[in-house]
Parts: sequence; C-alpha cells; structure tokens
Amino acid sequence: MVDLSSARKITIAFPDHELEALRERLRLTRWPELAGADSDRYGIEVSYVKELVDYWLTQYDWRAAEARFNAYDHYLAEVDGETIHFLHRPSPRADAIPVILTHGWPWTFWHWSRVIEQLADPAAHGAPDAPAFELIVPSYPGFALSSPSTRDDLNFWKIADLWHELMTGVLCCERYGAGGGDFGALVTAQLGHKFGDSVIGLHVSTPTPLDIFQGERWWDITEGRVSPPDATQVERDGLQAYMKKFVAHIAVHMLDSQTLTLGLADSPVGLLAWLVRRYQLWVDHRGDLESVFSKDDLLSVVTMFWLTNTIGSSIRTYANSALYPWAPEHDRVPQIEPPTGITFLGFENPPGVTAEQRAQAYLSASASRSPSDRSARWYNLVNVKGHERGGHFAAWENPEAWITDMRETFRLVTKEN
Repeated sequence: MVDLSSARKITIAFPDHELEALRERLRLTRWPELAGADSDRYGIEVSYVKELVDYWLTQYDWRAAEARFNAYDHYLAEVDGETIHFLHRPSPRADAIPVILTHGWPWTFWHWSRVIEQLADPAAHGAPDAPAFELIVPSYPGFALSSPSTRDDLNFWKIADLWHELMTGVLCCERYGAGGGDFGALVTAQLGHKFGDSVIGLHVSTPTPLDIFQGERWWDITEGRVSPPDATQVERDGLQAYMKKFVAHIAVHMLDSQTLTLGLADSPVGLLAWLVRRYQLWVDHRGDLESVFSKDDLLSVVTMFWLTNTIGSSIRTYANSALYPWAPEHDRVPQIEPPTGITFLGFENPPGVTAEQRAQAYLSASASRSPSDRSARWYNLVNVKGHERGGHFAAWENPEAWITDMRETFRLVTKEN
C-alpha cells in the first residue's frame, strides 16, 4: 500500500463567483462573420461551437461533474517545489501493484475513469484471478489541478523525475508500475528508461521515441516528409489525414505557445474551439463525436482548463520538449528496460493497415531493430496488442481493450519477477 501521510486530502470545489464570471464571458462572446463557417475545411464548424456554448450556458452542470470527481479520494502533494494533484484508488487486494497512470494533452486525470474500478478491484468485475492495482492518477504538472506551476521548464522527462519522487519519496513505494498515453506515454517511457530498477513494468498507448521533437524540424511531427512520386492515392490520403490530425497544434504549441495562450486564456469560446477540435480529429467517433464524448464530457475538460487557467502551462510542455532536449541516462539496449505492453487502437493506424497487422509489424520491427518504426526499438516488449475500435484516448475510447491488455502485461511482469 502507498503511504498517504505526506499528502493532503482535498475536495474539488470551485467558487460560485468563478462559474458566474465564466457564464458572463460566454454571454459576451463576439462571433466571427465568415462565409463557409459551417464547413470543417478551415477548422471546427462555428455552428457546432455555438451549439456547445448554448449548452454550456443553459444546461451544463459543473457541480455534477465535481460530484463525479469527488466520488474518489483526491490529494495534493509537494514534490520538489511543485504542487501535484492525484486521484487515489486503493485496491482490496493485499497483492495489488502500485501503478501511476499519466494522461496527455488535452486530457485530464478523468480520462482514466473508465478503467479505474476494474483495474483496482477485478474480483468485483468478474475477474478474480486478474492482477489488481493500487492506482495513483495525477494531473500532469501545469494541467488543471496540478497548478499553478512554479517552473517554466517542465517537459516529459523532467516530469518523470517528479513522478518518481512522488511514488518513492512521498508515497513510499520502492517499486511500482506505470502506464500512459500521448505525452503520458513519454513520461512513462522515461520512468522506465531512467528508473528501471524501481519500475517493474509499463503499459502504454501511442508509443513514441524519447528523442522526438529534436533535429532540424523539431516542430514538425512529419519531419518534412512528403509523399514519394510513386505513392498510391491511399498512401497520399493517409499522409494528408495524419498531417490534418497533428501538424497544426504541434507546430503552434512548439513555436508560438505564449502567443496562442493570450487568446485562449482570455476567451472561453476560443479555448473550447481549440480543445474540441482535437477531439474531433483524434477520436474514433465515425461522424458522431458525442457518441464517444458527450457534451458534458467535452465541457468538463474545457471547464477544468478554464477554471484553473492552465491552458498556457499545458501547451508549453510541447515547446519545452525541444528547448530542453532529452538525453539518454545510459547506453544499454533496449533503452527502456522494464517489460512493456502496448495497446494499439485502429483509428491511429496507417491507411490500409489493420490493428493486428500494426501490432505484428511493431513486434517485427523490435525484433529486427528495423527502422520502420523507431519507437519499437526502444522497448523491452512482452505484450503488444491491436484493436480496431478506438483512437487517441485509449482508456476512454476502448476501456475493455486497455483493461485486458494492461492486466496481461502485468501478469507477464509478475511471472518474470
């Protein structure tokens, strides 16, 4: 069990006057007058933003969201000068494995809520023989409830240092597991790279090389790639779709985050549009985003970023990944030594590739040290699975897959140990 004696228990509750100030800003929105504003050719549809804003003003209930959050225990801990928020879900099992789950951008800790109960108490959910986990689910420093940050240099590998101190120094876990997606996968990978003696195993989605965001085009996720002359139309369309998903926000967050912040921190509608557009592009919603993330789900994310005024510090973590480049702690191979599991979801596959094909290709790339997928060479892989349903927010979009895969990863981990 973790030791919570050095952490302070809290209840999530924001003052009424802050909620009223938000509503007043929404009422005073100045809408643009644009031809073709209901097309997504130029970004998010203005009509949909207006629909969300109307719901935000007239039906959305932040207090109901707080009640859902507060069904769990929340704590604040001081870690190397940073105030870190985390959700704690204990397990009834004496053999439960302490695990820290790290979200990405623009996630919050709540994106793990669909897997928490099954992971912590498998017997209550029909899997008495599955591994059980004692869960620490923090808010990324500078995001939402882990704010305000006292530092301007935080990035994924520095946050891994904070997480290790949180787990071993504050919560007194000599050994622990870790999981994550998006930027959280990078933090998780760095924990395995630098603190492999303490980290018993990892499970991630969106695996990424730790030296990403370096080189001559560090702001360009495509690294300047263009379709070769002999590319098929399917391949060209796939590259275009990939660029549409990721290029815009990464380039702006890397090159101009503070400029963007001035607009988003002052306008809740601007913040809403910027964040919800990512969900439109990254979620496997098949034309109906609200079938995966309801209006209440989307607005809970946006409201949390708004009330904590953390959009600027959250997007700065992109630029800091380049301003403070990652450097290896050792030259051993693989660089990330703890046994690792991967969950791939189909919406993020290359065009024409099934989830199972992607998983098998990843294993092959790892075994052969092939350059076809650089990140595969970094891990000590023990469990790689592909699932057709789901996109970027793996534990929310396909919780069943995440739960099954993470349990299998740590079943294998405990066998090895």
